[in-house]
Order: sequence, then structure tokens, then C-alpha cells
Amino acid sequence: VQLQASGGGLVQAGGSLRLSCAASGRTFSVYDMGWFRQAPGKEREFVAAISRSGGSTYYADSVKGRFTISRDNAQNTVALQMNRLKPEDTAVYYCAADRPGGATPLRSDEYDYWGQGTQVTVSS
Repeated sequence: VQLQASGGGLVQAGGSLRLSCAASGRTFSVYDMGWFRQAPGKEREFVAAISRSGGSTYYADSVKGRFTISRDNAQNTVALQMNRLKPEDTAVYYCAADRPGGATPLRSDEYDYWGQGTQVTVSS
């Protein structure tokens, strides 16, 4: 599967952005999907994940209550709605897909396919 992330940009603290990730192929619904981010000089970190059906979602503590992950299996897309953004949310955001099988992964090394990343910058 090929992934294309979009929707990043520059926003003031307290603002909102919606990231989208479009997947190629006709079997999108078999993949667990995740969002990760990487700030300069830091390791890639988990942000959110969603199960194949969309019935289960998972969030990092740092974004819980502010970010919402969702998916549309008919449109082959997964989205990350980010509200009440903070300067510490500044990073390159990546979407990722996990091959079918097992529980929804929360670690980057468990994902098999990655998008190219989209920059999110939150100014104070």
C-alpha cells in the first residue's frame, strides 16, 4: 500500500489542523493505521492509531482529548483532527499502515508502510 499524507501547515497555538492520509489499493480496510510524529533532534513518537474497522482508537497521553483519529474505508483515507494545538506539537507527521494480523500496534517498528510526512508548525 502507498500512503500520501497532507494537511500540514503553520498555525498559532490554540488553533486546529486536520491531517489526511490517502492510501492506494483496494484493501485499505485490512490495515491498522497510525499517526506518528518526529520533531527535530527527537525520535519518532506515537501519536494515534485506529483499528481496521475504526472501532478502536488509541492515543498518546500528550494528545489525548485534543486529537481525534478517524478513517473512511470507502474512501481509503485516515484523518487526524488536531485541536488546541501547542508549540510542542510541532513536528513532521507521518501516517503508517500495519499489515493484517494481530492487535493494533502502537510502536513505529511494528508498522510496515509509511507516508512521506507532512510538516506541522505551531507558533506561540
